[in-house]
Amino acid sequence: MKKRITFLDTTLRDGEQAPGNAMTPEQKLELALMLEEAGVDTIETGFPASSHADFLATQMISTKLETASFATFSRAQVRDVKIAIEAGGVSDRHLVMLVATGSDLHLKNKRNITREQGLAEIREAVTYAKQQGLTNIAVGIEDASRAEYDYMEAMTRTSIEAGANQIILADTTGYATPSSFGSLIGFIRSIVGPDIKVSTHCHNDLGLGVANALEGLKAGADEVQATLGGIGERAGNTSLEQIAAILYYKGDDYGLKTSIRLDLLYKTYLMLQGFIELEESRMQPLFGKYVFSTAAGIHQQGMLNDPDTYEYVKPMTLGRERQLLVTRHSGRTIIRHLLKEQGLPFSDEEINHLYEKFINRASFCDDLTTFTQKIKDELELQTTEVGAI
Repeated sequence: MKKRITFLDTTLRDGEQAPGNAMTPEQKLELALMLEEAGVDTIETGFPASSHADFLATQMISTKLETASFATFSRAQVRDVKIAIEAGGVSDRHLVMLVATGSDLHLKNKRNITREQGLAEIREAVTYAKQQGLTNIAVGIEDASRAEYDYMEAMTRTSIEAGANQIILADTTGYATPSSFGSLIGFIRSIVGPDIKVSTHCHNDLGLGVANALEGLKAGADEVQATLGGIGERAGNTSLEQIAAILYYKGDDYGLKTSIRLDLLYKTYLMLQGFIELEESRMQPLFGKYVFSTAAGIHQQGMLNDPDTYEYVKPMTLGRERQLLVTRHSGRTIIRHLLKEQGLPFSDEEINHLYEKFINRASFCDDLTTFTQKIKDELELQTTEVGAI
């Protein structure tokens, strides 16, 4: 039996707080509803104590979601928890996430507090949240990948003893490698046992956000925190769609499954792209403009015979379409294919003429509809000229 892992989407909080990614509460609500439809388990609404906009977004989203849970972000402070409860209420669908300081580097140079003070913060904030009736309380260990194991163990035990039922391990600066992050997840899993949820929260500074999250799952994590399109601070976060697609195609290898509907993620991403005016990538995995397109003649010949020759991930899985584009890298095969498809007769001489005129020195990139019209117009012109002679 495959283990079902859950997704917490942090597009609306960690993704949104990056430069250029700000959204209105109304835009956040639209995205949250689409993420819910796509099968996301928990949607992080924002940091209610940080701004009125995040407070309002939490109020709006928490009342509109029907199947997904929602999460709020707070510092390990009673004040933040109070505001999170004011915004999202007390229910079993509200996950309160408390961020705690993990590394000595952050304790000293960012917070200027001791380890003992850090543990006291966790104890007080979790105890307060529990007293208010919250049943889902997570403690996220910031900069966990650079923290000492002895202190992380102390943080984890303090969190659980106070009433937390989830531990989040954050590779806040993209410092970890798959092996080190897997070891970290395995260490915390050995402490908490099977009843406490363990989540990954990875950043992509070295391009390892997806790899680290996958290694975390292999080591026993139950959940991946991710963003749509991998947006987020600096180089971004773990990409939700990439993890979901890997488990869709490789789930048997990992013994894992998800409830994500891949076919609904791309249109959600397009909405996000419009809201934050995100530049379109040509080659971003799954969502890039040309990731399901080919213009190389050798590839096109293979694709026309059998798409599997050069296509493992299927565009229809993502709600997208396959495209064959015509550039100077295309060969004569694409011309023959189009003429046959149109039922037009042709000779080798005509194929060579069309190749020399439209492909050999081409500077354009045409879709098949445009290119088909070009060669039809050219053949009609040739016929007209021959008739005139």
